[in-house]
Amino acid sequence: MARPEQPTAIEVHHPQPIPTHLPAAPIVPVQPHTVPAVASVVLPDGRVVTGYAINPVQPEPIATKPPISRTAVNVALGGIGFLAVCGGLLLLTSFIAALTAFVTQLITLAAVIFGGWITVQVFSASGHQGGTTVNIRKAVIKRNKFHS
Repeated sequence: MARPEQPTAIEVHHPQPIPTHLPAAPIVPVQPHTVPAVASVVLPDGRVVTGYAINPVQPEPIATKPPISRTAVNVALGGIGFLAVCGGLLLLTSFIAALTAFVTQLITLAAVIFGGWITVQVFSASGHQGGTTVNIRKAVIKRNKFHS
């Protein structure tokens, strides 16, 4: 057989009365230009409603930005300077290559001219030079004179 349940205790809450004398709120000094204007509106049935006009919150004005940022201008100027330097280096490299080729051609021309002069000197030494050639082995000495 089931046992009957024991009744539980009931809690009763009594309302607390609201005090009629509230402490005064602290007075905060307000600047005259921040006090909103009081507006009154007459309703169609003749009642007058008075209250503060609420102005919509205006967002803070955004500082005007220049159409092109300074960073972008600096990057662009740096790129132009880099291209100018690269162009100058390209011209400098071309000038050095041309100067090297010119000096090489001058050296080659000097070698050809000097080599030709040496060759002429070597081969002309075995030929007749305009003086008297005396072959001592074939010479015949008669009366203290050489005869060829």
